[in-house]
Amino acid sequence: MLNNIENSPFTPGTPVPVDMFVGRSEQIEKILSYVNRAKRGNQENVFLVGERGIGKSSLASFLRYRISDDILGVHIFLGRVSSLDEMVRRIFDGVLKESRNRSWFDSIRDLFGNYIQEVSIFGVSVSFAPPEEDLNELVRNFPYAMANLIEKLKNKKKALFIVLDDINGIAEKPEFANWYKSFVDEVATHYKNFPVLIMLVGVPERRVVLSNMQPSLMRIFRVIEIEKLSDEEVKTFFDGAFGTVGVRVKRDAMNMMVKYSSGLPLIMQEIGDETLRVDRDDSIDLSDARIGIANAAETVGRKYLDPKVYKAIRSETYLAILRKIGYHFPFRTFKKSDIAKKLDERERKVFNNFLNRMRQLGVIERDVEKGRGSYKFVNELYPIYIFMESIRYRERTKKHK
Repeated sequence: MLNNIENSPFTPGTPVPVDMFVGRSEQIEKILSYVNRAKRGNQENVFLVGERGIGKSSLASFLRYRISDDILGVHIFLGRVSSLDEMVRRIFDGVLKESRNRSWFDSIRDLFGNYIQEVSIFGVSVSFAPPEEDLNELVRNFPYAMANLIEKLKNKKKALFIVLDDINGIAEKPEFANWYKSFVDEVATHYKNFPVLIMLVGVPERRVVLSNMQPSLMRIFRVIEIEKLSDEEVKTFFDGAFGTVGVRVKRDAMNMMVKYSSGLPLIMQEIGDETLRVDRDDSIDLSDARIGIANAAETVGRKYLDPKVYKAIRSETYLAILRKIGYHFPFRTFKKSDIAKKLDERERKVFNNFLNRMRQLGVIERDVEKGRGSYKFVNELYPIYIFMESIRYRERTKKHK
């Protein structure tokens, strides 16, 4: 079993390998149609929207793989990037790295000129490193620079596919919204042939922020929303992943893992990885699944919840309240009065403080549509964590009996 763990097919925290990708057929078909439009010379703009952990990056990676024969794709993770200069530098740096050891690299090298740095640590690599004043100029003349790049690639690739992932930092900046609108307008008015598809990847809140800062910007994008995977798609993923290491999953164990995964790839990866670590006989039974899910709950809390949130909800009283909220899963909303009925005297005394603290931390907000005393979680990950934490609690309680 040690060999299975060392060769685990699960990749928590990173996009799923393309050979393990499941679902999203409708969204893939739509985006591929926009890719085809880009290949015909139309500049396309897509906004891939979905909750955290729902598999946006995995879908973007899969699409990049699917179209790699005749399109140059670059997947840029912006993380905490908040400046246009660094965003544009990373775009061209991504193009440069994707072109390394390709037949067209010399053409790219000529275009990038003296701005290429070669690094020989752990093998030779390249990076794009222009001086600040030239980078500022590149930001201002981004369409022209892209047009020159397209010209260099025209005999090798039919279009560029640029994924700007994890845009949380840059999307908060008004200059990004204004810059992007100006970029699209300039392309539309000055370039007849511009085979580039740019796909922004972000949570719904980022789209709202951009829309508020530049209302006309959202009319530019073809919005693709992705939802949770179906139970059957989750099962297909687990069957394939465990099958690659020769591990069989019993039906009741599979049903439990599917249920607690809640259709979120992020949770699927964590549950699969932790359950594989528990298994000792290449057969996942119900006991393995319970322990794996319990361990995954702790991992999810530490890795993906805001540290302030994770610390706040670790008190036994708050956890007890959360577990009683979690009994109603699947849910995204709850009524204060419904939960209060389930609390003991000690929990009722701190319930108002609990609600206020969760609102301050951005975990819940008032649900105006459901009426007075109603609340909703701002992120799908919170109720799923609460749901998983309930089984962790039961497993821990059993051990102490």
